[in-house]
Amino acid sequence: MKDIVCLAIESSCDETAVAIVRNGREVLANVVFTQIDIHKKFGGVVPEIASRHHVESINLVIKEALEEAHMTFDDIDVIGATYGPGLIGALLVGLSAAKGLAYALNKPFVGVNHIKGHIFANFIQYKELEPPFICMVVSGGHTYLVRVNSYDDFEILGKTMDDAIGEAFDKVARVVGLGYPGGPLIDKAAKLGTDNCGFKRVCFDNYDFSFSGIKTAVINYVSKNPEYNVNDVCRSFEEAVTDVVVKNSEKAIKEYNLDKIALAGGVAANSMLREKMQNMCAKNGVSFYCPDIKLCTDNAAMIACATYYNYILGKTSDFYLNAVANLPLREG
Repeated sequence: MKDIVCLAIESSCDETAVAIVRNGREVLANVVFTQIDIHKKFGGVVPEIASRHHVESINLVIKEALEEAHMTFDDIDVIGATYGPGLIGALLVGLSAAKGLAYALNKPFVGVNHIKGHIFANFIQYKELEPPFICMVVSGGHTYLVRVNSYDDFEILGKTMDDAIGEAFDKVARVVGLGYPGGPLIDKAAKLGTDNCGFKRVCFDNYDFSFSGIKTAVINYVSKNPEYNVNDVCRSFEEAVTDVVVKNSEKAIKEYNLDKIALAGGVAANSMLREKMQNMCAKNGVSFYCPDIKLCTDNAAMIACATYYNYILGKTSDFYLNAVANLPLREG
């Protein structure tokens, strides 16, 4: 069977990323231009500024990816790009660049769901991994518990009813004065915490999540305790939210009798969550999968992987495909 080389673009938020992947799982290039330092001064991502920097960097990142892979456009078989969910202006930059390349080069074009890309990062990390399995998607904008039945069949078991888990991390980090991005800063501070601040775990009878309550609990705690210890607050917050994620994940593998579970998304980089999930899986005799940190955060290798599987399943896109800010996973 002929090798299929996919070039994919990811620009859903503040990372301009381009990757080249062979046969879905062999990464030949994975280039990411991050805007974190640009947005730090604002305490979060400013959509208009993000879009402008995507425009400035996209062609350079494409060129760098081709050089890293030692390839030219002639070596590319399929062009892919994220078309949602994400910031609409940011999405349009990468999507337009990908469609322009596909049209000019007369290559097939594939639009990819960003959440699906996060799930597929595990296929890059673990060449042996195949569906079905449970995947816990935890990121700045999304929290989904998904049953991955096949490469194009996803069953959403639960999702956040309000804030995404990563959004809660960012807001709590801002409240305690750590800055942006909140995830890694809270993770670092939590390692130094010792006392429990008593934040409650919010659990439902189903698989859904809610993280707005604990955000409010942290705000109230900080306002009532002027001499609060930042490390203790971070540890207590992190303990509470990760306990809920692990509890729902464990419930799912037992109910659906599956022996594989994966983490995906930017918050999958959290050390406490990774450790708790690993321990839970070991206790239940379940295989645990979690990508390297560079594949947890936004990147184009995961989009290229999803591009490949969409393509071999005959799911190509036309040039009328538009960006969709709130694209649900099931349309993926």
